[in-house]
Amino acid sequence: MTMLFVLGFLLVGVAIALLAMALRPVEEASSINKSLAVLRAMTDAPKELTKELDKPFADRVLSPLRSRALALGRRITGADATDRIRAKLDLAGNPAGWNVDRVMAGKVLGAGVGFVVGLLIGLLIADSLTYRLLFVVGGFLLGFFTPNLYLYQVAYDRTQRLQRELPDALDLMTISVESGLGFDAAVQQVATNTVGPLADEFGRMLREMQLGMGRSEALRSLGDRTNLDDIRSFVSAMVQADAFGIPVAQVLRVQSGEMRTKRRQRAEERAQQVPVKITIPLIFCILPALFVAIMGPAVIHMMDSFL
Repeated sequence: MTMLFVLGFLLVGVAIALLAMALRPVEEASSINKSLAVLRAMTDAPKELTKELDKPFADRVLSPLRSRALALGRRITGADATDRIRAKLDLAGNPAGWNVDRVMAGKVLGAGVGFVVGLLIGLLIADSLTYRLLFVVGGFLLGFFTPNLYLYQVAYDRTQRLQRELPDALDLMTISVESGLGFDAAVQQVATNTVGPLADEFGRMLREMQLGMGRSEALRSLGDRTNLDDIRSFVSAMVQADAFGIPVAQVLRVQSGEMRTKRRQRAEERAQQVPVKITIPLIFCILPALFVAIMGPAVIHMMDSFL
């Protein structure tokens, strides 16, 4: 009787195992089918539903971060910050992709990056809390003012180019006016036949005049955008000539001669500064090497003679 009970128990176990093995492929097939159905549904979903997932990283992460940085930058900066930043952009020639919003957002993001970098450097290098705070504050301020420093450097380089290009541009304008062209046509010759920031500024002045701005106002706007004394002197002379009816050719002839004289004087001034500027590298770099090359063999010979 016991043997029959054990045999029956074993047969039931074998039957359950066979049934489980028979049903297992069906369960796996059903799970695979469900996964395929989910993938097919995601693939065949409307674009409106998958648009959020298909956006690039810049649109999903960087754009919201830039927007929040811009909002914070507007709160931190003063009420006249927009005008000041726009004036700096004009002096820098309005670099491609740079605007007031980008500068404000860049200041906030730069401050955050500078804070993190300063904190890491302070933790790795400095031992005391004071030096770590200095690194953190320095990194924060450097990151915050980095856009301003960039705009200042671009504006400085652009001002130097304007100063170098102005005499040649005035010579071309003088020749054009004396050959029978009007002032606007002479400016158009400079804007068309030359390349550089001065040609861009003259082209912008012509576009402003075509949009209805007066010649005097367009010239004053040119002087405000460039912030260069030579251009402001030229603008003042042309405005006075336009107001009092002085011949333009005569004014341009005087201005071109004055600009060439100033360029020659600046070159002479820089040439006279060379001896003063070369003194430091002469003392600390050239003279020591010269003394070693000249006095070295004599010192070695004297040491060998006495020893």
